[in-house]
Amino acid sequence: MAVGFKVKYYWYQVGCGDFLHSFFSTISYHLEENGWGTEYPFLLNELYSGKLENKNIDIAINELEIIKNKLKNYNPSQVIWDIDDLSKRPPWEDNISKEISNLSNYFITSEGEDLIDMLMKVLRKGLKTNSDVYIENL
Repeated sequence: MAVGFKVKYYWYQVGCGDFLHSFFSTISYHLEENGWGTEYPFLLNELYSGKLENKNIDIAINELEIIKNKLKNYNPSQVIWDIDDLSKRPPWEDNISKEISNLSNYFITSEGEDLIDMLMKVLRKGLKTNSDVYIENL
């Protein structure tokens, strides 16, 4: 089952749910000292729960820009597949493209797009269309 972002009638496919959970797990584990959603509440609490309200998109964009810059300081081997079970590893283990140099460019969607860039596009689409952003299963 594919998971992705929905804005109005636009759909942006991410891939499997475990992959998206890994993205948020990696952010929380490395960038939030005080636990899930404490530093980036609009992305990790509101959006991850399924719906980011339009009124909070500007703040979420700022959160994502900070996250992208901070993830550049982490090696691909530091990816967190599941924050609830740190022993879990990605199904592809360490077999990744040489183009992936850090965690800011580690997450590539099933369509081949950088997840952070896609999420930024999604958030901007929400602003442009004055719409909420949803995470949904297809």
